[in-house]
This record gives sequence, C-alpha cells and structure tokens, in this order.
Amino acid sequence: MFYYAIKVIVSALVIVAVSEIAKRSTAFAAFIASLPLTSLLAFVWLRIDGEEPAKIAALSGQIFWLIIPSLVLFPMLPLLVRHGLGFWTSLGLSIVATAGAYLLMLPLLRRMGVEL
Repeated sequence: MFYYAIKVIVSALVIVAVSEIAKRSTAFAAFIASLPLTSLLAFVWLRIDGEEPAKIAALSGQIFWLIIPSLVLFPMLPLLVRHGLGFWTSLGLSIVATAGAYLLMLPLLRRMGVEL
C-alpha cells in the first residue's frame, strides 16, 4: 500500500509542479508539460514492478500512435478561445474533437496493421 501511495504522490507532484510553474512562466511550463512525463513515469513504475523491457517497449510504440490524435486538442483550444468562445466551451469542444480523432485513428491503425 505504501508503494502505491508513493506512486500517487510522485505522479501528483509532477502535475502540481507544472500548474504552479505556469503561473510564473507559461513557456517553461509548456516545455515541461510537453515532455512525455506521464509515459516516463509509467515506464519507470512498470519496470520497478518487474515488467519485461519488451512489454514496456510495446507500450511506448502504442503511445506513439495515440499521440497523433491527441494533438487535435492543442491547436483547437487556443483557436476557439481566440474566436471568442468561453474557456469551458472551448475545452469541451476540443475534448470532443480529440475523442473524434481517436475514433477515426483506431480503424486507420488497424488497416495499417498496427496492433494496440
């Protein structure tokens, strides 16, 4: 149980650090947030838990393909905000568009022979 608490605390600290840094410097916070911290943490936790490197490598490859549809959110959110939509509406529409991109990407990946 203690180990899981450590995992949660370390993971949460990363998120809190980015949001606190963003209050002072959005550019530096964007740099930190753009790092694949979630993936890196998952890889480290899996390895510590005894997973084989091949399984972690497979996860890394699958993450690569799923990053592509997730990129819809990042240009869409500021575009909608700049066009006068409120933050929450813009965020909601960006999330819906991102979900749509995932739904379009999954069958495309299957046709390409990519296993997820």
